[in-house]
Amino acid sequence: MSASMNCIEMTGPGGPEVLVSAQRPRPEPKAGEVLIQVAAAGVNRPDCLQRLGLYPAPADASDLLGLEAAGIVAAVGPGVTTLKEGDAVCALLHGGGYASHVTAHADHCLPVPKGFSMVQAAALPETFFTVWHNVFQRGALKAGESLLIHGGSSGIGTTAIQLAKAFGATVFTTAGSADKCAACQELGADRAINYREEDFVEVIKASPSRGVDVILDMVGGDYLPKAVKVLRPDGRHVSIAFLQGSKVQMDFMAVMLKRLTFTGSTLRSQTVAFKSAVASALRDQVWPLLDQGKIAPVIHQTFPLAHAAEAHRLMESSGHIGKLVLTVD
Repeated sequence: MSASMNCIEMTGPGGPEVLVSAQRPRPEPKAGEVLIQVAAAGVNRPDCLQRLGLYPAPADASDLLGLEAAGIVAAVGPGVTTLKEGDAVCALLHGGGYASHVTAHADHCLPVPKGFSMVQAAALPETFFTVWHNVFQRGALKAGESLLIHGGSSGIGTTAIQLAKAFGATVFTTAGSADKCAACQELGADRAINYREEDFVEVIKASPSRGVDVILDMVGGDYLPKAVKVLRPDGRHVSIAFLQGSKVQMDFMAVMLKRLTFTGSTLRSQTVAFKSAVASALRDQVWPLLDQGKIAPVIHQTFPLAHAAEAHRLMESSGHIGKLVLTVD
């Protein structure tokens, strides 16, 4: 292997134009880690926030963007016994995915599902880890319950729709266009609500379910007090982002009377052990569905690694449905 690697660096915080091609020394895997020769890397909204200077990388993380990747294990670090050179994996990363090589904790790697391309595999880790923990662990969604997903056409949303339906839930989503709503329903959503034309509170209240048990919210803002109106007693609201702001005025009397739970989480700051536990749950309960072709990531477009800035522009335009992925030669 070459001692150097291709990567995308930031010249500083700012717009997509700050992303530039560069070369750096190839990283070496530490104890418990593997080195992955990257074939593809997912693009996620936190990447855009980090580029803008609004989501600093943890002190122990690479300053390079990229929270997920797929490729071939090129080397294993001390103590790694579960993987070997040549294994095809996708991995949740602490950073550094926008490169031809990246290190990952071995326990955060999952096998490339049967029949999946590297592009498809690269679109899995960040969204599947996020959805599994927030919807099924923190939100405790169960078969027979109902879920409302804000941003149903996003990478997170398209994943959440498929997983919730696979595990027996009724699914409502919000999206911003007729095309996006149609895509959500094709993935299995029972009702997709165009928030530009309809009020999701009125739609859900008029539906046979008349409410939902869990809400996955990446919008925030005035969607938070509206959540109180549509959640059933003992309902759970899980925040994972605040595209419309995190500060809002709410009357918590209804929260108390309906025994509602408002919670939220971030993934990147979680411990190695926590992420390893989520990976284990995914391997046991979700990867069989991927292997059987029952669910799959929605890929909107791929870009060569050198064109990462174009991928960021599309991400920030919200003109996509599903995932954006960078390919690495």
